[in-house]
Amino acid sequence: MARARADRSAHLARYAFPLDEFQLRAIDALDAGDSVLVAAPTGSGKTVVAEYGVATAVADGKRAFYTAPIKALSNQKFHDLRAIHGTAAVGLLTGDNAINADAPIVVMTTEVLRNMIYAHSPALRRLGVVVLDEVHFLQDAYRGPVWEEVIIHLPPEVRLVCLSATVSNAEELAEWITTVRGPTAAIIEERRPVRLENLYLIGDRTAERLHLLPTLLDGRPNTEASRLDGEAVRGWRSGRPRPRTRRRLYTPNRIDVVDLLEQQDMLPAIYFVFSRNGCDEAARAAVGAGLRLTTGPERDRIREIVAAHIEGLDDHDLGVLGYGRFLAGLEVGIAAHHAGMVPPFKEAVEQCFVEGLVKVVFATETLAVGINMPARTVVIEKLSKFTGDHHQFLTPGEYTQLTGRAGRRGIDSLGHAVVLWSPFVPFDQVAALAASRSFQLTSAFRPTYNMTANLVRSYSREQAHHLLNLSFAQYQADRHVVRLEARLERREAQLAGYRAAATSPYGDIEEYRALLRKAEAPAPPGDVIELAMAKLRPGDVLQVRGQPDDGRVAIITTARRKGGMKLHGLTTNRRSIALSARDFDHPPRPVGRIELPTPFAPNRQQFQRAVVRALDRAELAPDGRSRRRGSVAAPVAQHPVTADPQLDERLKAAAAAERTGREVTELRDRVQGRTHSVSRRFDRVLRILETWGYVDGWSLTAAGETLARTFHECDLLVVEALRERLLDDLDPPTLAGLVSVFTYEHRSQEAPPAPWFPSHEARRRWTAIEAMARRLRDAEEEAGLSPLRPPDPTFAGVAYAWAAGESFATVVEDEELSGGDFVRNVKQLIDLLRQLADVAPVPATRDTAREAADSLFRGVVAASSGIGTGDTDDTEVDDVADAESG
Repeated sequence: MARARADRSAHLARYAFPLDEFQLRAIDALDAGDSVLVAAPTGSGKTVVAEYGVATAVADGKRAFYTAPIKALSNQKFHDLRAIHGTAAVGLLTGDNAINADAPIVVMTTEVLRNMIYAHSPALRRLGVVVLDEVHFLQDAYRGPVWEEVIIHLPPEVRLVCLSATVSNAEELAEWITTVRGPTAAIIEERRPVRLENLYLIGDRTAERLHLLPTLLDGRPNTEASRLDGEAVRGWRSGRPRPRTRRRLYTPNRIDVVDLLEQQDMLPAIYFVFSRNGCDEAARAAVGAGLRLTTGPERDRIREIVAAHIEGLDDHDLGVLGYGRFLAGLEVGIAAHHAGMVPPFKEAVEQCFVEGLVKVVFATETLAVGINMPARTVVIEKLSKFTGDHHQFLTPGEYTQLTGRAGRRGIDSLGHAVVLWSPFVPFDQVAALAASRSFQLTSAFRPTYNMTANLVRSYSREQAHHLLNLSFAQYQADRHVVRLEARLERREAQLAGYRAAATSPYGDIEEYRALLRKAEAPAPPGDVIELAMAKLRPGDVLQVRGQPDDGRVAIITTARRKGGMKLHGLTTNRRSIALSARDFDHPPRPVGRIELPTPFAPNRQQFQRAVVRALDRAELAPDGRSRRRGSVAAPVAQHPVTADPQLDERLKAAAAAERTGREVTELRDRVQGRTHSVSRRFDRVLRILETWGYVDGWSLTAAGETLARTFHECDLLVVEALRERLLDDLDPPTLAGLVSVFTYEHRSQEAPPAPWFPSHEARRRWTAIEAMARRLRDAEEEAGLSPLRPPDPTFAGVAYAWAAGESFATVVEDEELSGGDFVRNVKQLIDLLRQLADVAPVPATRDTAREAADSLFRGVVAASSGIGTGDTDDTEVDDVADAESG
């Protein structure tokens, strides 16, 4: 303990600020050997706990994995941990990079860890701690199950450090982790490190000014803001003709908002605009309006940063990307930030902002996730966003995530969250959002085809259902099932231990215990034996130990006397015996029957000889032996296990195994009696895999083995295309174009252009894939499953052209595609092609997939894949939110 305390002091001494109470509580829990869930506001210092967990694992001679949901955050943590532990001690594993993978500390995306678990990777040996950053991502519709798979499947001795945004059911999440993994401390901090002021900004034409009002006063909606909003728009919102006062209020324009923030000393600011085009237009307008927010030295530093990030891009590519306009904005302290930008541009913006050089960033909500970019002020232009299908109001959790960037720890004493007035959103709705503390975390866990294949490959049917019943989704649906499953898992482990301890090299312990029970068992009540004797009839054959040969006795007469039932019988050596209830330990039952000779003369020798002949020929039923008292004592003493010097300990273990076995059976029955919502979905997915030939009984077919190694949203469809040889015998560019139908998803409200394919054969294969997807969709709907998204051929022509060597300018200009969209979709495609290079059954197809991936990884794509770039993950949230802007 002294050494642990010394290590703790040495590690914590590196921080230039005193730790908060919640950080110390989390560190104490780790020192006690527990896992922790730390739920705290953005910027509060959760990473301190993660870094301490990593340090403790290394100090114990074990490995530590730091997982993050997006590659940009993985890259950032890679640099941070190297600064602490040194270059040699830290590695990186993402879709783009594998650096020093055998290091004691490895940073990776959560999907990489999940894949390692299913592959039973040797890298999991000696693993002591896993950090799950942004664990609240488990509510993400597609990627969320990955977090739960990791939590459930990691070896039980691995401790978790889970970092989450503030959620109102953090205790529930910690209780679930405790249930499935062991003691997990819920460390909850609701206080922000920098106090947040919620503000409401109203444009007033009558007064020719902007009203910047507190949204809440003493925790209640500001009556002045409510009055202004209500008087101005009451008539219009009720459906009556717009009153004259309607024209009084307006939504402040972006230039006026930035001017006001500069005057009020509220910069730097992140200005959230839920549209890529909106972000670009806002930045252009601010620059065009003559805003100048930087000094000469700051502009020099900005140019240095940008130059370092664009080294991999040639001049022609930079021209296509609008580099001149981009740099001009940065130099005056203004930038946009969204998924439509190429990663080198985005990271240049991020670094400039972190260094305080850029004063205003117009951003989509990607900036609120993961990477460390705090500001003094956050502006939210409107409180609704487009999801790809419809507009929806921000949730309290989303509002908190966005405003979490307001207030820089150690720099600002106060952070500001400014919401702009809108005629479509009543003020009381704004105030309710600002005051809300309800951020419920809901599991999105569901069995996928790949997950199901891996469960079949690695576990028995019973174990697979058991693991699914441990999910957070099942816990929220019926936490009693998860508790039963966790208790069952512990009892089964105990049962295995007891059985091992009860095994004797001298003989069968259970056989010995059975003899002991027989010898020690009290005699049944006399009336039970008497009743059984009364049911016997002359001619019944008993088998009675202690009699000659095999103990056969033919009953000659039965009679009820004053002392009870009496039986008279004849043995195989013609000896006449009398039997009473005292002669039996157990109720006697016949093991056969003979016909007694006639006339009935039991005392005559001729009669007795006939009985013995019939008795010798009689066929006896098995296990029907009737035992006389004292007949088992000798076999107990003669049993070979009596020579075992550890017999007493083994008998105790066997008794414990018997008790635990009964409890295991009871628990299994109770679990089976509950509702299994997750297990039911698993069974439906399993039926589809059985019908389509991926599972046979409880074994994977060859196609099933391929499916288990294919990690993709369209996993089953991809493997089915491989099975049908739709991806064989193609050149690399054509294969790239065809495989892109699985990775691309058109999200704009505008209709996509007609798909283009390089040949009739490529189009024929696309048609076959499309028909296959329809059949799968029908099967999913029939099974009661939500159909997965269909394949999309929109990107096929772009992928073909890029793989064939076309220039970036040609590809992007012809398709009117943003640089960021192009890079992100190509990198998704490269990832799937690299998987095909490992799993495709045909060697030539594997080689072609590898060539196709290599041909795609060039130019702006390669320049966007280094660990120094702010690459965002393939399923970034603003790819959906920005769909309205195309």
